[in-house]
Amino acid sequence: MSHRHSIQLPLPPTLPSTITSGLDQWVTVRSPWMLTGPASSYRSKLLLMLSRRTTGKTVMILISAGYYIEKVTVPASKPYITFQGEGRDVTIIEWHDRASDRGANGQQLRTYRTASVSVFANYFSARNISFKEWREGKLRRFAYLEIRLTSQAVGSTGAQDTLCDDAGRHYFKECYIEGSIDFIFGNGRSMYRDCELHSIATRFGSIAAQDRNSPDEKTGFAFLNCRVTGTGPLYVGRAMGQYSRIVYSHTYFDNVVAHGGWDDWDHASNKNKTVFFGVYKCWGPGAEAVRGVSWARELDYASAHKFLAKSFVNGRHWIAPSDA
Repeated sequence: MSHRHSIQLPLPPTLPSTITSGLDQWVTVRSPWMLTGPASSYRSKLLLMLSRRTTGKTVMILISAGYYIEKVTVPASKPYITFQGEGRDVTIIEWHDRASDRGANGQQLRTYRTASVSVFANYFSARNISFKEWREGKLRRFAYLEIRLTSQAVGSTGAQDTLCDDAGRHYFKECYIEGSIDFIFGNGRSMYRDCELHSIATRFGSIAAQDRNSPDEKTGFAFLNCRVTGTGPLYVGRAMGQYSRIVYSHTYFDNVVAHGGWDDWDHASNKNKTVFFGVYKCWGPGAEAVRGVSWARELDYASAHKFLAKSFVNGRHWIAPSDA
């Protein structure tokens, strides 16, 4: 049986008028115990709660509607954690670091240390929740995520580099992910199923930058039954790594795709000869542009099949049939 706990989190100084009620606590039902306390004690209480889990058992943290202004890290020592919100429009964790900000050691944080939510633990799951960044009174960048992750993963941090999908096997289902430049990036081995990828690019943008650097690596991004919407023009994929691998299958593209559809990153490393960029039965007014370069392959079923099933991320071993 899963263990369910709740804790109280700090509130922002102002809240949107549309969700101003019921925001003062985390609420749970059938909880064996509850942690409450002042905002300043949040971090220590969360660590205490995570430390009490039973090894090998899922700990579900039920998070009620609210804006929670906090930088959250799930360390590698705390596997089997689930964040369960009340809805991605009303349960929101947000923070405001920038790559140029300086950390406690005086050094710049840089991209990989700016995440609002960072997950380094195996078997982390999140549902019905949003991870956002807010700065200077303006929403700059965000991603709504329903995620099932194994191994290392980092949550949303920006319009540029919103979701760091950098290591391990990941499964994203029915997510809304928004950004402008490389808003999904890294060297993860991941499937995005039934997701909306929404661009807020104002001049030029890109969806995915995949960093596979060897033909022997099993990493890559597989997008299945997704929708690409928003503003453009934007590339659907960029060759961050020499052997970058990105495949879109059964995906709708709005009229936002840049001419050519894909980018080889530096135009100097001959990545167009080593990457694996593929398209299988995609549609919509932007779909033709996705087929705009000779090195982005139009796949047949035989070559697309492994990108269509959860076996691409070895999902049979860790994705429940109801989630697949």
